[in-house]
Amino acid sequence: MRSVRGLSRRSARRRTGRVLVEGPQGVREAVRFAPERIVDLYVTAEAEQRYAEFVEPAREAGVFVHEVTDEVLAAMCDADTPQGTAAVVEWAPSDLPGVLAADPRLLVLLTHVRDPGNLGTVIRGADAAGADAVLVSDASVDVTSPKVVRSTAGSLFHLPVVTGLSIPETLTALGAAGVRRLAADGAGESTTEDADLAGPHVWVMGNEAWGLEEATLAACDEVVRVPIHGHAESLNLAMATTICLYASARQQRA
Repeated sequence: MRSVRGLSRRSARRRTGRVLVEGPQGVREAVRFAPERIVDLYVTAEAEQRYAEFVEPAREAGVFVHEVTDEVLAAMCDADTPQGTAAVVEWAPSDLPGVLAADPRLLVLLTHVRDPGNLGTVIRGADAAGADAVLVSDASVDVTSPKVVRSTAGSLFHLPVVTGLSIPETLTALGAAGVRRLAADGAGESTTEDADLAGPHVWVMGNEAWGLEEATLAACDEVVRVPIHGHAESLNLAMATTICLYASARQQRA
């Protein structure tokens, strides 16, 4: 129990190469898409019946399923309400060369995202929009933190997520691979409604508070803004990113 609870600390996750997945959504997707990476699955008696749709397939896949009490599960988890189930999963990070080798058409690069909920929601939105991968800079929050993992609602197991990236080196590599670099910024002359989003490109997103740094803007091929038709001053990072990705998906799938 103590070793599972320890995964709420970044040092423990780095040392073990494991992450904690809490709640039925995340655990279900881990069972569906990465059963070979599940080390242990914990479930209460009530949840075992309720979530038989993935508990039984987990057993059939050879996953160790442990029945625990609500109190024990709560003591192991970071979430206040883990909803009866959690899993310890081996972390399998992707890398940028592997992503580029697959000839991606739609990517998102997060340069300085600091809020765990924002990062998790962006990964979920990128998954829904059909993006090929999410790229995360070394200045961003840890993707493997329990709060980020919960916020992805299982999407973490659906698409590659590359972490620890240098922004200048990544932008250079993307340009060399023929991926247009689109900076999402309110100062853009073109908008998501009129920009050419048909070819391979990456949306470069800034920090929640200060946006993109000047050097990053200068390294991009085009600056594009999300049009605001009402009186709102701005959109939060996750919302703006999702709008950009869906604008791209709309053109690429037309």
